[in-house]
Amino acid sequence: MKQYLVKIKSIKHVTHDVLKIVTEKPQQYNFTPGQATEVSINKNGWQNETRPFTFTSLPHYDYLEFNIKTYPSHKSVTNELLQLKKNDKLILHDVFGAIAYKDEGVFIAGGAGVTPFICIFRYLQSKNETGDNKLIFANKTKDDIILAQEFENILGENFINILSDEKTDEYAHGQITEGFLKKYINGFTKNVYVCGPPPMMDAIEKQLANLNVNEKLIIKEAL
Repeated sequence: MKQYLVKIKSIKHVTHDVLKIVTEKPQQYNFTPGQATEVSINKNGWQNETRPFTFTSLPHYDYLEFNIKTYPSHKSVTNELLQLKKNDKLILHDVFGAIAYKDEGVFIAGGAGVTPFICIFRYLQSKNETGDNKLIFANKTKDDIILAQEFENILGENFINILSDEKTDEYAHGQITEGFLKKYINGFTKNVYVCGPPPMMDAIEKQLANLNVNEKLIIKEAL
């Protein structure tokens, strides 16, 4: 597997536990919105510890950007990322990913599962093709919502949030249910893009099946 050594151009928090890391971009390194790569840290003991992270920059940019949720308590790769600074180096691998924009529809994300959709929505906005796409975004609290203002700007009222651990006046509270999906999806004949933790993915897929959504319309990461 080919490896690419890239220098970090900038690194900062975008939420309390999400880092935005901008790196150099290797020549002839191409991807489509929604795709990802395995990343490791060029530091003793960490070169072979890879994790999959999604590109959030647009393909034609001359740099790469990642928005990465960190888990300090795990003492693993994402915790080690918190120790990095400008000019430190990451190791990238080949591009992969099955989540690609096919047509207008509803995007359903849980937590860091929104990252493939960041690039897709930025791409659609750049082409003025946001259309009537919707994003249903499930998080624990308001502070966990990644790029809330940007999604609001791109999608307006089609940016729909639900919080499991916090009650607010502006967002729904609880878990995504069949009833919740029916409220926000007009007809079930459009594509449904799903990305999130495995238990959430399983639950959503069961709900979509109960709502008679053709499984050919469900777009998710290949396992």
